Amino acid sequence: MEGFLGSVIVLLLFVVILGYFNEKVTKLTYEIALMLFSAIIGMGCLIVGALFHVELLPELVRIIGRIDLDAFLMDGVLCFMLFAGSCHMKLLSFKKHAKIISLLAIGATFLGAVFYGLLFYGASVLLHLGVPLPVCLMFGSITAPTDPIAATSILKKFNLPKQIGFIIEGESLLNDGVGVALFVCFSGMASAEGGGSGLLAVMFRELFGAVAVGAIVSLVCFQIFRRTQDGARRIYASLLAVTLSYMLCGYFEFSGAIASVVCGVMFSAQRNLRASKGAKMELAEFDTFWDILDNLLNSILYVLLGLSFLHILQMPNVLLVSVLVIFFNLIGRMGSVGAVSLFAGKLPDGYDKLSFVKLLTWGGLRGGLSVALAMSTQDMLPPTIYHIVLGGTYAIVFFTTIVQGITMKKVYQGIEAKLNTKK
Repeated sequence: MEGFLGSVIVLLLFVVILGYFNEKVTKLTYEIALMLFSAIIGMGCLIVGALFHVELLPELVRIIGRIDLDAFLMDGVLCFMLFAGSCHMKLLSFKKHAKIISLLAIGATFLGAVFYGLLFYGASVLLHLGVPLPVCLMFGSITAPTDPIAATSILKKFNLPKQIGFIIEGESLLNDGVGVALFVCFSGMASAEGGGSGLLAVMFRELFGAVAVGAIVSLVCFQIFRRTQDGARRIYASLLAVTLSYMLCGYFEFSGAIASVVCGVMFSAQRNLRASKGAKMELAEFDTFWDILDNLLNSILYVLLGLSFLHILQMPNVLLVSVLVIFFNLIGRMGSVGAVSLFAGKLPDGYDKLSFVKLLTWGGLRGGLSVALAMSTQDMLPPTIYHIVLGGTYAIVFFTTIVQGITMKKVYQGIEAKLNTKK
């Protein structure tokens, strides 16, 4: 218990102190500030320890290391974060943009994984890194899904047009399941289990099985939600729905991430349906609870990602490989979004295809899911290749969150200025 409480205290100290410092001094986007300053503190401990022979870093790593980031995210808080991000989604807006969101969530994720995997395999051959093609494709599936947490908490603060913003948010919420399905297939190829056969069957099971579980459980739990007058019991019903759906998906090998999103969307849809029929429900406590829980878990995750920055230092040829993976990630994202946009039809908010591709390429932030998937490969890969995959994933997550996140507003304003000159 002491070890667990010690880790929680350290994480909350980072969340409170760094958040307060950012509020009063730097005024960056909250999540970016937590990751950036946590990484700086970790690097500072490393430098101080090297200069003065004080073992600050090992103690910090030891405390934080008690929390398994893979287990913390995949087996702990991911379902709550996804539910919180989607429980306010407007179903009518999703129906209106279902085609483009589906193209991005499925088509762009698949193409992005393949493009990235092929590019990295070519670099591996040229640089004699010794990374096989199936592992490169698996690496692509790890880095292809955009992060729903980053999309809902960072991008919405830049005053994007409502419809474009909804498309970005919808894609990031749905492509997790596709990314996990691709990861299962390509990791099977990498470990020579199943030979990579049954890709469509796995994706069908991951996606549609999760949708069925999330929808059925949500419909049952919502019966209690709408009948009770107790605000706390409504919260408990929503917690039961998302946790039960996530657990059942784990048992049946469906995508728990997709099921969590479906639960959130279903609760939102049922609320809107009852409101349209004149039924009044006092949901202030429900909304406040999920907003606070989402913010807390989000903050802890970004601190953990920032402190885990030192994993990049374990990567062989750290500078060269980091530059390559960041560049390949941008190329893969641009190519995949560009390819699916050809079939998207007319885009909303006056956007042309080129502007749309630019915005979604630079707005394709990566986060905790990619790191958790990379960590899960430790037992199947040789240490040298594992460090390349994990370190490369961290490099992409840090670049997209910090560099792209900080400059996203300027990129968006530049795109809007060009669009306005054409009108």
